[in-house]
Amino acid sequence: MTTTSATPSSTVLPGSVNLKKILVPLDFSAHSRKALHYAVKLAEQFGSTITLVNVVAPVIYAEGMVLPAAMENLDRVSEEHARTELEKTAAEVREHGGACETHVLLGHPSDEIVNFAKNHQTDLLLITTHGRTGLQHFLLGSTAERILRHAPCPVMVVRDQEHEFA
Repeated sequence: MTTTSATPSSTVLPGSVNLKKILVPLDFSAHSRKALHYAVKLAEQFGSTITLVNVVAPVIYAEGMVLPAAMENLDRVSEEHARTELEKTAAEVREHGGACETHVLLGHPSDEIVNFAKNHQTDLLLITTHGRTGLQHFLLGSTAERILRHAPCPVMVVRDQEHEFA
């Protein structure tokens, strides 16, 4: 019986993986913290910098609508809250010796995340999905799906209900 062994072609397999910049969008849910856990482990292994982003979607009001005073500064308050939470999270990453930076983005989440990845030479985008299906998925859409379709780099999707490997 003869066996043949195929030699992997160097054109198929890269010499090494270079993960210098890992982008992790956070919405401050337990789901997104799970993605951060993976990012921290990968950053330790590859010496990567983790960039945390949060996207604040501007509140759109109907024309001529009179707003209560508490709602007039809602965008600014949301942005300040996002900065505070991102910095707390980044401090935790830095406590464990990781390099971490933060950015608050304004706009539609999937568009802003994809544009940020394009403009900052991101090597890996690490996102989570809530796992919605059927009508919920149709009505709410999927930020993760839109990011997957348009991202300029590899995307790792961490599902809410999966086993841990990190």
